[in-house]
Parts: sequence; structure tokens; C-alpha cells
Amino acid sequence: MKLLKYILPIIILFASCKSNKEAATSSAIKSISARKVAKKHVAENFHEKTVDAKLKVNYKDNKNGLGFSVRMKIKKDEVIWLKGSKLITIFKAKITPDKVSFYSPYKKNYFEGDFSMLRKILGTDITFKQLQNLLLGQAIIDVKSQRQSVEIANNSYQLSPKKQPNLFDLFFFINPNHYKLDKQSLVNVSKNQRLDISYPNYIRKKNIVFPNKINIYAKENTKFTNIDMTVRSVDFNTNLNLNFSIPKGYKEIQL
Repeated sequence: MKLLKYILPIIILFASCKSNKEAATSSAIKSISARKVAKKHVAENFHEKTVDAKLKVNYKDNKNGLGFSVRMKIKKDEVIWLKGSKLITIFKAKITPDKVSFYSPYKKNYFEGDFSMLRKILGTDITFKQLQNLLLGQAIIDVKSQRQSVEIANNSYQLSPKKQPNLFDLFFFINPNHYKLDKQSLVNVSKNQRLDISYPNYIRKKNIVFPNKINIYAKENTKFTNIDMTVRSVDFNTNLNLNFSIPKGYKEIQL
């Protein structure tokens, strides 16, 4: 998946008292309707105005491995701003609902495009909100907007649309204790493709629950990409400096 090669490592395009995920067994999970699980999950969505987080990121694929730090700022529903560093700045990115931009001071190159570029890479529609939801620990679709099936799997409530999209099957694993995501998966069996986004635990700060870790695993035939993100610190509802400008003289790249 070229999206993961170019966008997610960039997103990564890309603490306080811990509230660890409580253990649960399948036998202890109460059977409830898919509608109720979906409603409870949506009720736990992130509602703050801004995020200012420092992340530790480890990236690995079939050929390479890299660890670096990321400063991530989110103005909800408007901007995702990122800066990746490893002794020096290796990339900066700004993503809005209409535009995807990033540049690398290390390689002296840049990219600018709209979300049609992401549609071409993925072969399916993807939106700013879906990228935002991924980083906030929310389902990439509104699970209340369509009918869902539910079953108990891997100590979670597994929701899946009764009418799956054409290109991928979607699965959402909801924790039965706090109704945040344990994992969400996109699977295309015929093309041997899958994308798993796991949320092993969360932190709680000022009664706001936020993913403490995000593990992203993508596989296409024998190729794989692994991205592990850990939150070192996070603040909410602060004034953010979101300045972003591509330096003159950088070479434009095509994705």
C-alpha cells in the first residue's frame, strides 16, 4: 500500500495517570445489540478542540527500520500538523480537509496535493476525517450511520457493516469496559491485503481519554509495514502555532 509508504510515516502520512485497558474474557462480556455498542462507542469519541502531543515513532518494513520523534498538533476537523525529528528535522506536514502538504529539509523536496491523490493510491475514497479518526482512536467510519453486525471476538465487541464496502471488509473491535477501540481492520482477502490499527492502551488526562499507543500493521502479499506510536506527552485545548510554508528551492516530488 503506497499510502503507508508515503503518508503514514509522515503522519505519523502520521503523560499523565494511565488508564490501562482492563482485562476481560469472552465469557465475561455481556451480549448486547450492535446498535447499542455503536452508540456507546460514538459517545466516547474525542470532543476536545485541539491536541498538542509529542510521540515516539518506530517504523519498519521489509527493507528498512527507523525510530524518530514526532510533534503532532491537531485542530479538530481543520488541521493536522506534524514535525518529525531525529537530531534534525526530517519532515514537516500539514493536512487539511482539502490539501495534503509536506516537505523534507533533509532531502530538500516537497509534495502538495489534494485528497484525490490519496484516492488514486488507495483505490478507494479516504477523507481528512478518516485520517483524524485514526489518530484519535475512533472508528474511521460513523458506525451509527449504517446497520452493523456484532459478535464477541478477541475479548471485544466486533462490529462490521452488514453491507461491506466494495474493496475492503471493515471490522471494529470495541473494548467492553470503556467502549473505545481496541482495533480496527480493513481486509481484502482476494488481494491478500490488510491494514490493522491497534490501540493497546489509553491515557487519561483531565478526564479525557486518549490513545497512549497506536500500532499500525499493513500487509500486501509478502510486503509489510509496521508503525508503532507512543505518546510521550499530550495537552488539550491549547493555543496552537500551525505555521507551515515550503522553503524556496525544494524539488517537487510526485507520489
